[in-house]
Amino acid sequence: MNSDDIGQLIYLVLLLLVVGSWVFVQNRQSLGKTAQQLMIWALIFLGVIAAYGLWDDIRTTVVPQQAVLSEDGQIRVPRASDGHYYLTLQVNDQPVQFLVDTGASDMVLNADTAERLGIDPSALSYFGRAMTANGEVRTARVTLDTVALGPITDRDVSAWVNEGALAQSLLGMGYLQRFSGFEIRNNELILTR
Repeated sequence: MNSDDIGQLIYLVLLLLVVGSWVFVQNRQSLGKTAQQLMIWALIFLGVIAAYGLWDDIRTTVVPQQAVLSEDGQIRVPRASDGHYYLTLQVNDQPVQFLVDTGASDMVLNADTAERLGIDPSALSYFGRAMTANGEVRTARVTLDTVALGPITDRDVSAWVNEGALAQSLLGMGYLQRFSGFEIRNNELILTR
């Protein structure tokens, strides 16, 4: 702390003492009520500071966003409250939410999603094999007519249907490599085409 900082600190303390004394003298008849009002204002002030500091977290929790297409042609996907990135794609004109998984080789559909898209999982030939965190599962290759993300539409997209239990369909590298670049920055997944 240099001498200027010490001088400013002394000035602020004296100013606080003068203002505090004035408030005390003006309100000595109802000091309890004045203290109560000061506490309320202090809590309001702290609440505003906390809301300002946590605004990004509050906004993403209360109003989760889908991907946002920016003016420069990038698609920005905000990080969800669970730490993952989710994209809702139009697959064969049906909305499908995917968990973005850079550890997955391809696009993987769970059985429920496949049925919703008109694919009968029981009629598929599960000749493929995939290693997951839960061990090896059998998979069947399918071709999706269209996969759209905003204004970007891809046709004849290869995907796999997982025979095992899979809670969320996965968007793996097979689809992500269709973009010229992707990166994670400031809690956003940024896709560039």
